[in-house]
Amino acid sequence: MLLNPAARDPAARSRLIGALATLAVLWPLFQAAEVKPGVLFDPGNLKVIGNFLAGFLPPETGAEFLGYLGKATLETLAIATAGMALAFVLAVPLAYLASGAGREKTTLNPLTRSLLTLLRGIPELVWALVFVRVFGLGPAAGVLALGLTYGGMLAKVYAEILESVDAAPARALRHNGAGRPLAILYGLLPQASKELASYTVYRWECAIRASVVMGFVGAGGLGQLMDQAMKMLNGGEAASILLAFMVLVFSADGLSGWLRRALDTPPANRASPFGWRSSVLGLALAGSVVASFIFLEIDLKSLLTAEAARSIGEFIAGFFPPDLSADWLAKIGKGIWETLAISVVGTLLAAVAGLLLALPAWRAPFSFLLNTLRSVPELVWATITALAVGLGPFAGALALALHTTGVLGRLYAEALDNAPRPPSNALRLAGAPGGLAFLYGTLPGAAPQLIAYTLYRWEMNIRMAAILGFVGAGGLGQLLYFELSLFHHAQASTVIIAMLALSISVDQASAWLRRCMQ
Repeated sequence: MLLNPAARDPAARSRLIGALATLAVLWPLFQAAEVKPGVLFDPGNLKVIGNFLAGFLPPETGAEFLGYLGKATLETLAIATAGMALAFVLAVPLAYLASGAGREKTTLNPLTRSLLTLLRGIPELVWALVFVRVFGLGPAAGVLALGLTYGGMLAKVYAEILESVDAAPARALRHNGAGRPLAILYGLLPQASKELASYTVYRWECAIRASVVMGFVGAGGLGQLMDQAMKMLNGGEAASILLAFMVLVFSADGLSGWLRRALDTPPANRASPFGWRSSVLGLALAGSVVASFIFLEIDLKSLLTAEAARSIGEFIAGFFPPDLSADWLAKIGKGIWETLAISVVGTLLAAVAGLLLALPAWRAPFSFLLNTLRSVPELVWATITALAVGLGPFAGALALALHTTGVLGRLYAEALDNAPRPPSNALRLAGAPGGLAFLYGTLPGAAPQLIAYTLYRWEMNIRMAAILGFVGAGGLGQLLYFELSLFHHAQASTVIIAMLALSISVDQASAWLRRCMQ
């Protein structure tokens, strides 16, 4: 006698309904992203991309070019370091104002929270483009752009970390008459210092990649050199630049790991939350920041003058009022839909590929591939994929998928390694094959973390999808690039507002999905 599937599995009906609903949502998004895998194998496109990639060999090794490359590499590192220093200076007071930590009653400052949303919601490439228009070409625009965007990101996470630790020591200090700053310094920071430092170091790694991307709009560094090489179709120079950037990223990853391990090792006798190791690291970091500003020849006083403030004010004033005409809003709506489609399709493709490459059987031979994929910025991948499939949102989705596969593959591997072992071991002892033991034993235990990583990455990808259009990959970025190039500031203002609204909406949707899956 045949049993009803729902009787064997009570959740079968709900799973079927969920699968159909997911398909109904994803199908129009795949259509909007213009996903056409067949174009990858079109003879004409294969010839174009083959000729372009063939031009990468041999890499350029001329003495004059290597001199430019070395300077650009140091400039990229200095932009990231100086930008993070500026972000930290902004983040500390903003986190203090936004956080309820150390207060006798947990009250948040909605105005400060709104400011943080504005700062981190607008991609750093957009900030860089604005500052390039005000201050001209050069690294100053990149440093300021990183400072604003990453300042908002750091402040938000700093506030959340301080709110997540045990508040009892801070409350005890407050009840004994200590002010809120001292309560945070001696009651909360000792508990949160390692996590705060670890996240700051991680953000510095991200800043190095971001500094390359900002070079595409004239903010200096390796990105500016890469943009020139790609526009001239000089594959040899592009190959050397990519190699230099990969070495820089791998070195930054190694240094970041060493710093985190150093922070994880507690001093023997710690009389204060700051041991001698932290003091040495602090002095080294301070020296690196000073050296970065000196190398970049950035005069902060010149950026803080009344004339500079007036120039920024006049430039920003030109963006208001935004263009709210029906025709333009219709174009904005199409750009929002394309941008959303690019982010969703790119993230899903990366999730599938990243999970496959994170499997224990595949991990060792493909670890270098994962590192390579994530070390190349999305904007560089978009330039290459546009040659492979033509201009449009599909090129953007593929670029996001390639970079995000490297990121998620690494995170997925860590999540699978940390999954509970007993279920899988029990299935193996019961005679289940290795594949089934992984599917029904390991994967369910790691699923919440895998989903959380994917949703967090989608939040980041929506910001990147909004700027991939700068190289012809469709979406809001393409609209913004055209309007700024034509000095149509009212129209550009509407696009930036749409980017911000889309970023906030995706953040909220992602947070809601994470809560639903807990």
